[in-house]
Amino acid sequence: MRTPKIKGEKYLFPVVVLIIFLLFWQGISVSGRYTEDQLPGPVSVLKGFVEIWKQGVVFEHIIASFKRLGIAYALGVSAAIPLGLIFGWYGRLYLAIEPFIHVLRPISPIAWFPLAVLWFKIGDPPAIFIIFLSVFFPVLLSTIAAVRNVPSAYIKTARNFGSTEMDILLKVVIPASFPYITVGLHIALGLGWINLVAGEMLGAQSGLGFLIIDSRNFLRTDLIICGMLLVGFFGLLLDRIMRLLEKRVHKTWGFQPGVD
Repeated sequence: MRTPKIKGEKYLFPVVVLIIFLLFWQGISVSGRYTEDQLPGPVSVLKGFVEIWKQGVVFEHIIASFKRLGIAYALGVSAAIPLGLIFGWYGRLYLAIEPFIHVLRPISPIAWFPLAVLWFKIGDPPAIFIIFLSVFFPVLLSTIAAVRNVPSAYIKTARNFGSTEMDILLKVVIPASFPYITVGLHIALGLGWINLVAGEMLGAQSGLGFLIIDSRNFLRTDLIICGMLLVGFFGLLLDRIMRLLEKRVHKTWGFQPGVD
């Protein structure tokens, strides 16, 4: 039996949890177990945020991070989806390439750091490369799986009507696969954002990752936590945006996902 819903519980419960978390955080920071430099409280972090806000640097870092994410995400998606369609449609080609994909896929993007610096030096290129790797494989594999799981009845019906292989791919397989591909796009965006911070520590001179590492160099723990919270906030925002887009795609394409 379902528990009766409380009016506004969608927002009430998260707010209550947030308040409890802030109180717990503040309690630990003033308990004497840690110094202010080791664990600044919420008020100190807020003051640090106001400081960099007034300096005008916070928007520069946010814009720089989203710029790198946008470039890397666009490159990863534009490479992964066509390859995924090809590998998913041509089974023998996928059998040939599958071991290679599954050898590279488990390698953490962080493990590519040394090579990224050697190949691209420092600055934006290595960060974009790291994010690209984070995006590429989830989208590639989700696209391959989506194509391979298109109901065979769709394809047989199209062939019975005399459709060519290209017509079937463009007019049947891609539309039937797209709702599932959006799931990979959602996952890839989250992974790209997570690895963005690490990538920006490879010599970048701007971005939220740079803000965190630069604050560490100046022993500004309050700004380190501020940068971490900004990363978390925008990660949540991106997740919510992708959820809305997924729902729109599923509604438009008639896809019925499982119940959350």
